[in-house]
Amino acid sequence: MAESVVRLSPRQKMINLMYIVLTAMLALNVSSDVLDGFVQVEDGLARTNASVGRRNDAIYAQLESFTEQNPEKGGQWLQRASDVRRQAASLYAMVDSLKTAIVQEADGPEGSVTDINRRDDLEAAAVVMLSPSKGNGSRLREAIDSYREHVVSLVADSTKRISIMEALSTEPFRRPGTVNAQKWEEAKFENQPVVAAVTLLTKLQNDIRYAEGEALGNLLAAVDAGDVRVNEINAFVIPSSRMVMRGGKYSANIVLAAVDTTARPEVYVGGKKLTNDKGLYEFVTSSTGTFDYSGYLEVTHGDGTSTRHPFQSSYTVMEPTATVSATMMNVLYAGINNPISISVPGVPMSGVSATMTNGTLTRQGDQWIARPGKVGENATVSVTATIDGRQQPVASTTFRVRKLPDPVAFITFAGQNGAKERYKGGRPIAKNVLLTAPGIDAAIDDDMLNIDFQVLGFETAFFDQMGNAILEVSNGASFSQRQKDQFKRLSRGKRFYISRIRAKGPDGIERVLSPVEVIVN
Repeated sequence: MAESVVRLSPRQKMINLMYIVLTAMLALNVSSDVLDGFVQVEDGLARTNASVGRRNDAIYAQLESFTEQNPEKGGQWLQRASDVRRQAASLYAMVDSLKTAIVQEADGPEGSVTDINRRDDLEAAAVVMLSPSKGNGSRLREAIDSYREHVVSLVADSTKRISIMEALSTEPFRRPGTVNAQKWEEAKFENQPVVAAVTLLTKLQNDIRYAEGEALGNLLAAVDAGDVRVNEINAFVIPSSRMVMRGGKYSANIVLAAVDTTARPEVYVGGKKLTNDKGLYEFVTSSTGTFDYSGYLEVTHGDGTSTRHPFQSSYTVMEPTATVSATMMNVLYAGINNPISISVPGVPMSGVSATMTNGTLTRQGDQWIARPGKVGENATVSVTATIDGRQQPVASTTFRVRKLPDPVAFITFAGQNGAKERYKGGRPIAKNVLLTAPGIDAAIDDDMLNIDFQVLGFETAFFDQMGNAILEVSNGASFSQRQKDQFKRLSRGKRFYISRIRAKGPDGIERVLSPVEVIVN
């Protein structure tokens, strides 16, 4: 395009410059319709703020009422709600004071937020909010940041947290027509008409109360968030023991148990988790005694947290027992240790004690040793047991006390396999076996008692050709040399007798035993 060669006169240049200035002034002028619209928005926000405030008051009143009924459960949540209300009220009042300051900067000391005269004043908001000497804009921004962070920390829902952070955001941003991002307070209040600045601050108050309401609602819900939800309630009888003896005390807790069948707690015993969801703890016992066990239940709550509830208990394992006795055979032998068994089903051995008349009764491990005194006088064993922390009699048994029966005399010799055998007479015995036998012994070996006796002495009776008896005396329990010499003279088929056998048992009683007929093979 060719360069214009038309030259403007100074007067024309002046007119053009004035036109440009007038156009700019018109662009900066805000129409009264727009200003009226801000007033209508301001009124609507004020009504909304009042409604939200009443809702917040109702939520807080519910929390107060619950805390009065259950201070322990609701106290901590009411304290947090009070902190939120205090911060919200302080920030709300701060914004109110800034709205008043802006209006009075424009209309003078008598200015009122509800009746603004210079609604189109573009300087008042900047003077109040952006003046370095006052610092109201930065002070408001810092207060909003502090309030926002506190409220967000009390809201569990991530979507609501994001909504609150966006509503109360004070991040720098770039306004249309500007090159660089501005601070929050500069972007909001620079070149803003008074009515627009007031409306913006009223909207901020609405956001403050919205955030307060979300925090209060979350705190009210948190009161029961940690409770365990249940959908099934049953009555249970939990006895201390299912086995009670006569005279014992039956004890049971009758409780109402509530469970959530859709979310069973996890049960751990001894650090190991049970594999079933019924809380059934069972196993096969391998040894007797009293055993303790402990563990805990881990319960997940509605707010995602979990708690542990410890427990402990014990159980007693006994050997399977059955008492079978013949009433005609309740006999104890005097002078010896009579092993007897005493047990009380359901009571450990440490909780059982016993005494005996006409003798002594002592415990040896899980067995008892009865040693009666006088023959012919009955001995009574009385058993007591510790049941429910107190001792009580559980049984009493009477035994007849008898003298030990006489033992049987025999010759001990080594058999073919080297084992000791007993020759009791009445059948042939090899002569060489007889010659190597040291003497005779005596014992009770009737499969019920196995008691050795001490042989004090005996005689042997041999017969000559004329039928005369030749008597030889032993050397205590051993054959004398004269007796052994007689053995050598015996021929096959001959016999002799061992008589006048004197023996003494563990009861100290000396007795004469029946003779033994020896037949030489």
